[in-house]
Amino acid sequence: MARIIPTDWRTLESTGAAQRERETLEVLGAGLPEELTVFHGVHWTRVDKATAAFGEVDFVVVSPSARILLIEQKSGFLTETPEGLVKKYSGKERLVAVQLDRTLQALRARLATVLQGEPVAIEYLLYCPDYTVKQPGTAGLPPERIVDERTRPRLCARVLEALPPEPPRELLAHKLRRFFENELQLVPDVSALLGRAEQMVTRLAGGLAVWARKLEFEPFRLRVIGTAGSGKTQLALAVLQDAAAQGRRALYACFNRPLADHLAQLVPGEVEVASFHQLCDRRLRAAGESIDYRQPNAFALIEERFGALPVPSQEQFDELVIDEGQDFQPAWKDALLRWLRPGGRVWWLEDPMQRLYERPPVELPGFVALRAETNYRSPRDVLGYLNRLLASARPIEAASPIAGGEVEFLTYSDSESLLAGTRRAVTKALHSGFRIGDTVLVTFSGRERSVLHGFDQVGPHRLRSWQGRYDLFGRPEFSDGELLIDTVYRFKGQSAPCVILTEVDFEAFDDLAQRKLFVGFTRASMKLLVVLSERAAGLLLARAP
Repeated sequence: MARIIPTDWRTLESTGAAQRERETLEVLGAGLPEELTVFHGVHWTRVDKATAAFGEVDFVVVSPSARILLIEQKSGFLTETPEGLVKKYSGKERLVAVQLDRTLQALRARLATVLQGEPVAIEYLLYCPDYTVKQPGTAGLPPERIVDERTRPRLCARVLEALPPEPPRELLAHKLRRFFENELQLVPDVSALLGRAEQMVTRLAGGLAVWARKLEFEPFRLRVIGTAGSGKTQLALAVLQDAAAQGRRALYACFNRPLADHLAQLVPGEVEVASFHQLCDRRLRAAGESIDYRQPNAFALIEERFGALPVPSQEQFDELVIDEGQDFQPAWKDALLRWLRPGGRVWWLEDPMQRLYERPPVELPGFVALRAETNYRSPRDVLGYLNRLLASARPIEAASPIAGGEVEFLTYSDSESLLAGTRRAVTKALHSGFRIGDTVLVTFSGRERSVLHGFDQVGPHRLRSWQGRYDLFGRPEFSDGELLIDTVYRFKGQSAPCVILTEVDFEAFDDLAQRKLFVGFTRASMKLLVVLSERAAGLLLARAP
């Protein structure tokens, strides 16, 4: 199955011609091989001698050999004239061949600055799913470039004929895919559910991943203080992709192993991705040192040994991205900066409200600070409740198009009612239209203290939980179930359409309880249900009735 961008096209409402294009996406997605990437709805602008030339094409297909195929779809009725095929728009007639020619010219001009002289073959097809061209020879286009109603079943075959198997030019193909992704103004939301959710795509006009990369200063030390859902990890992904495209060595380091595992699936293969302790382990083993995690204070020992390792110049990085900086220790920061080349760039990403470990903030002298206080991911109603609950002097700005409805609360008094309340929450999620695979149980406590982690299922649904170990390839091992359960500590940096925050219990509404609630609440992108103890419910009701 071909990769289609934007990946959320099935969730978008469409009518008329847009619906016909959506049907075409179904055909292309199912009929083309996975090595092909299909972009839908590509737009661009070119400024030439004070005049702007605008182009639009319905579909662009990019092959691993860096060939491009444009597919212009003309749904509905066409008119055949002596000058060629004509399509009417709001009463005005336009020659299809002229439109295609302008599109090709605009695209070639726009690509010139990207390709810098590298040759690229651009092919095109006219697709008329509702009309049979009666006189292909006078249509204004070569007959082999037309797929009409009669030849519609051969659309995918014609695409493959136009993109024959050739030796891959992966770096150039990567540049082309990046170009069209930017033209779509798409930012991938890399915080979607770990290892199973399709990569979601969010349109963030002027968002963090776009304008933060336009900053220029020396030395480049940027500290991004961004709230949940502001696009910090999206920015990290864009920076790493830029570095790979430019041939710069890049390292992404974070605190949370699940976030590192997920990001490693999204970045180019030459980018190194690791949690801080993963990186310590890799470098120590590469230096021939043995590691015994059974020792007392094993992690403190490997941190110290990693900080003392010699750093060969050829092993240093041009680009260093440190995510979840609020959970780092000062010594970790110092150890990582040793691996940066002179003139290299550092991106420090953090959210103080997601600091779940009692560690003082890391001092970053010489860093330029940038604040991002807009949440594009969490439902507006969830953020509204959270702002009232926390009564912050700097409330989170909600920019999601999804309202989400009121946060639903269910209370429990003991272990038995906790399980029953969680089961009811799952039933509510299903009745609201969420699939079991779109729903995640997030426990307020860690795995060791969690009651629910001791169960194999909730109601009829088997639980999929991390088993506390990794396979030989470093992949986390999960139990065989369909309903994911994880902790607020491990699920930080990720999200799901429907989140059930459960086992919520605390004696006082202190800073740690507030931060844990903040993390748990902001994991939901559409719907949030909370299962909490009676005493926690009383404390919340007193603050946000």
